[in-house]
Amino acid sequence: MQKSHLAPTLQELTFRGMLLGALITVVFTTSNVYLGLKVGLTFASSIPAAVISMAVLKMFAGSNILENNMVQTQASSAGTLSSVIFVIPGLLMMGYWQGFPFLQTLLICTAGGILGVIFTIPLRQVMVVKSDLPYPEGVAAAEILKAGNHAEGQNSESGIKEIATGGVIAALIGFLTNGLRVVADSASLWFKGGNAVFQIPMGFSLALLGAGYLVGIVGGIAILIGIALTWLVGVPYFTTLFPMTPDADIVNHALSMWSGKVRFIGVGTIGIAAIWTLLVLMKPMIQGLAQSFRALKDPTLRPKDSTQLDLSPKTMIYITLAAILLIVLALHNFVADAPISAELSMLLIIACTLLAVLIGFFVAAACGYMAGLVGSSSSPISGIGIISVVLISITLMLIGKASGLLDSAEGQQFLTALTIFSGSIVVSTAAISNDNLQDLKTGLLVKATPWRQQVALIIGCIVGALVIAPVLEILYHAYGFAGAMPRPDMDPSQALSAPQATLMTAIAKGIFSNNLEWTYIFMGIALGLGLIIIDAILKKSSQNRLALPALAVCMGIYLPPSVNMPIVIGAILAWLINRHLTGFAQRNGKNVQDMQKKADRYGTLFAAGLIVGESLIGVILAFIIAASVTSGGSDAPLALNLENWGTTAEILGLIIFVAGIGIFTLRVLRAKR
Repeated sequence: MQKSHLAPTLQELTFRGMLLGALITVVFTTSNVYLGLKVGLTFASSIPAAVISMAVLKMFAGSNILENNMVQTQASSAGTLSSVIFVIPGLLMMGYWQGFPFLQTLLICTAGGILGVIFTIPLRQVMVVKSDLPYPEGVAAAEILKAGNHAEGQNSESGIKEIATGGVIAALIGFLTNGLRVVADSASLWFKGGNAVFQIPMGFSLALLGAGYLVGIVGGIAILIGIALTWLVGVPYFTTLFPMTPDADIVNHALSMWSGKVRFIGVGTIGIAAIWTLLVLMKPMIQGLAQSFRALKDPTLRPKDSTQLDLSPKTMIYITLAAILLIVLALHNFVADAPISAELSMLLIIACTLLAVLIGFFVAAACGYMAGLVGSSSSPISGIGIISVVLISITLMLIGKASGLLDSAEGQQFLTALTIFSGSIVVSTAAISNDNLQDLKTGLLVKATPWRQQVALIIGCIVGALVIAPVLEILYHAYGFAGAMPRPDMDPSQALSAPQATLMTAIAKGIFSNNLEWTYIFMGIALGLGLIIIDAILKKSSQNRLALPALAVCMGIYLPPSVNMPIVIGAILAWLINRHLTGFAQRNGKNVQDMQKKADRYGTLFAAGLIVGESLIGVILAFIIAASVTSGGSDAPLALNLENWGTTAEILGLIIFVAGIGIFTLRVLRAKR
């Protein structure tokens, strides 16, 4: 059993913890695969895993906060590695696969996941230890672990009460919203000005409100600017340029402009902003790696504090080489049946391996940054998937033209399939990098050992990868995918839509057939460059007091506004409360820092409770839905299906959301006492 150097009496990596983490990973991966294919959404599993771990391990002697942290670290891979389903089902939809080969699926998920862990290790110092990124889910998980730690004494009891209060409120509202479906989770005001269609959106998720509270005002305003650019500029412009037909629905028309045009602008913006983020981080990353390699030669340079010990550079190199070997094996297995020469096969394997590794490293920094800004659940993984599909497609198209492989329909289909397969590796890497830094933030706050967390997450990747292929196979034969049914007598209405995989496949096909509209992606690149310049000017002119994070603006463009708006409101709420408390303390002769510290604790704990409550009820409902659909029932088995209830549900959603803001504010303002 492994023990922390910081607290030698506390065990971290234990057999019982790894076993519990593996079981939670299996269960949550299964749920996430189903939900992702059905509705295009997955839930973050680290926070529910932390709660379950504390409940189970407290029955055993010697359980502690560090052991629980390792369990949630391992199980968190379930919520992220399952994001591979956003790409890989495209191979069935295009008719290239007739099922999910276990070995190939296992290899790409394992290799991609492991690379996601390794690529973010050099980022830990610069993006976690020395960064002011909020990492909302990482902070929330740490507060939950601290609150459940008996060693914290009275602070533990008050923390549990605060988290429980927020959790019960969010769980109840989540049940009304996603279970009974009597309360709407969003509402929008749509209006026209000539042919232009505008939207003033609103989302009612209390979990995202809590995440926004932790994000901070800079990130919140940047996301709000992205929303405004989308729904007050971009969509109105395109709805004017492409007016709706007389019988068209205003909402559907506007949403089609957003998904088909503005979102691709967001993809281009994400791409250039991600490159810039990597360039900014490159110098401190190289310095950190150089320090690690110097420590190999001189052991006295290795950190003495266990909370600063990552996997050694030598271990990282060995693990990276092993992961690359797995990618080569997977690609060799994939191209083995293709009617191409051995030389071309080798060229494609080398090209796709290099692409998967290089793009994976490139997106690891971007995904880690975005997860640090708004949390893993809100990070635009599908946007990263689109970028990888575009880059891989362009490279393979050049090889296909030079080799003549593009001249036949079969060759085009093969290259499209190879793009989807290789893109799945990148998405696995991006998803785990999303999660790893979030977990390392939790570990930093609870004083865990980073290298042990990295080992735990690699174990989680392997366990999750073992589950994904069988679950995909079972779901495919049970329901089929849109446009890909395993049997002719199946009900198409029950097919899993897999919306992201459909989009990725369409993009890859469009590139190889020269039908993809590049204009919007180039517009996004230009917009991204403009945002980067504005950010640099703001930072320089204000001595870094003002900023406009380009990736945060990108998320405002790319993600649905129902996801973004609660984050923005939470960020503004935190800023307003902080200003109010600062003024109150100054007027009454109280210590401003002490009051702000108390307010931060109340706010962080209550926000963590909101995230926990909505996450847990989401997991419970996922199992209920899966059980219902599996037995031939509805995908909304608890819904009351009240007639003419839509407007009432939206009004109720707004009222409850405003009440939630009020309760949140009152809980934090207790810092005045």
